[in-house]
Amino acid sequence: MKREKKIVLMTASCLLALLCLVMTSAPSLGDQATIPKNAGPAWPSLIEAPGYPLPRTPIAPCDFGIIVEKNVSVPMRDGVILRANVYRPDKPGKYPVIMSFTSFHKDLPGWWGKQAFVQPWQISVDTAWEAADPGFWVPYGYGVILVDQRGYGMSAGCRLGIGEGEDFYDGVEWAATQPWSDGSVGMTGVSGLANCQYYTAQLRPPHLKAIAVWEGSAADPTQKFGGIPETYTQSRIRQRDAVLEPAFGQCLPAKTPPSKLDTTKITVPALMCGDWMDAELHLRGTVYAWKTISSEHKWLYTHGREKWKEFYSEEGKTFQKMFFDCFLKGTDSRILETPRVRLEVRETIKKWYVRYEDDWPIPRTQYKKLYLDASAGTLSFRQAQRAGAIHYNSGDGKYHYPLAPNEQAVFDITFDEDTELTGVMRLKLWVSPKEANDMDIFVTIRKLDTDGNPVNFDSWYNPGRFPAGLGWLRLSWREVDEEKTSPWYLWYKFKTQQQVAPGEIVPCMIETYPASTLWRKGEKLRLILSGISTIDRDPLTGWRYEEHSINKGVHSIHTGGEHESYLQIPVIPVRRYEKK
Repeated sequence: MKREKKIVLMTASCLLALLCLVMTSAPSLGDQATIPKNAGPAWPSLIEAPGYPLPRTPIAPCDFGIIVEKNVSVPMRDGVILRANVYRPDKPGKYPVIMSFTSFHKDLPGWWGKQAFVQPWQISVDTAWEAADPGFWVPYGYGVILVDQRGYGMSAGCRLGIGEGEDFYDGVEWAATQPWSDGSVGMTGVSGLANCQYYTAQLRPPHLKAIAVWEGSAADPTQKFGGIPETYTQSRIRQRDAVLEPAFGQCLPAKTPPSKLDTTKITVPALMCGDWMDAELHLRGTVYAWKTISSEHKWLYTHGREKWKEFYSEEGKTFQKMFFDCFLKGTDSRILETPRVRLEVRETIKKWYVRYEDDWPIPRTQYKKLYLDASAGTLSFRQAQRAGAIHYNSGDGKYHYPLAPNEQAVFDITFDEDTELTGVMRLKLWVSPKEANDMDIFVTIRKLDTDGNPVNFDSWYNPGRFPAGLGWLRLSWREVDEEKTSPWYLWYKFKTQQQVAPGEIVPCMIETYPASTLWRKGEKLRLILSGISTIDRDPLTGWRYEEHSINKGVHSIHTGGEHESYLQIPVIPVRRYEKK
């Protein structure tokens, strides 16, 4: 209770400071940044309202303004020059550094609005996409540096992709030796700016003291989506990457150097954020990284809202500040007294509960099996009394929404007591494609209230319409590496595709992404199996799995007898949740 009160007080102080910045900084025409000419083509359609102007002169709660230096030269070991924006206190002294590297463009303004669910008062206009806000950090005595990666934005050179760990290393060491720097460097950022931190930290730059990875997928060692091709994410990201500018000496390499990530080599203190609603991109990789890094001090911050919104939220910034104040400044030890996992248990989209745990998965987890019964369309803790099968139309690989009733197999269970499911669910299925030698299986976990209405949650691209859980598998990639598989990570081999004969019944395992959800007594868990994703398209770019076309005809799910199919759920022993 004492620790929670301290965090609440710190959150309040951060919010008060932010309000002071907004109220005392009147917008001016010169403060309204524009989109750089070589920014990605998607940006003109995404910007909306400007953030608050960055204070250049002293205002409360500080006795100093902010020095802004644009296009500062950052030399690399091979002589290539990267360009950085530097923000630091306008006051004599030496300060720790918070650093990020970006492929989008360091000069993109913080004009995000509805597309990123970030409000103008939450960030300064100098906040670049997914990067630290200098309007928040500099008044608290930090320098902020944002660097365009090699071959992007204003930086020269041929692009190296995520394999440019040596550039990140050199950048950290450069930042540590600046005359205003005290030699302590931390890294932060969302998504691509989070992935950079893995590749930096594994090389162990001497002056890198801490990393704050806000949802980074790069650590995921196996293919995403169970081997089902997904072109949406990369096409969307490529639309946001800075375009090549030959005048800056930018180019594409004849061959991209291979990059290898070994998370066990990461030893610096780490704060990692996983979003229950970022399952289709970053969540699994973030959790894998947190479990496998060798850092003595590490925290996992989970939540169920849009990733950008939480990164710039009062609680999100407060937690990051508590972390960096400890490991960069040495002025705040409260993070050392905080259990390693901030767990957010969702009940509805607007109601959740936060508690702290010592590990992930929660050590007291009880794994229980819910058996599928095709004849009754139910899930039960008891095995099905007789063998059966349920059939659905696979959709023939043509994406549409919503799915028809004959395009999905549905299984329900109504809980007879409050039930918290925290962790990953694992589904064992006996399946057969009637007319094909392969099949794509989409798993959806939905929560229904006592009246049978769906309880939806947020996501980063389909807010307010997401289910409680998702999973995927292309059947031919079903072979599991039993030695590497753990209770928190199902590891497919992805070495040899194993196709089946039409009508052949085979077993497979499918894992849903990590989540934490509370079902009240009388509420239903609904399992939906289909050949098409049950999630609606992104209004900006279309279907996520549009290129897959292997499904054909009817799929069958077999249950009972020698084809015992079940859903394994991670039950947390009952605790009291007060209804409000």
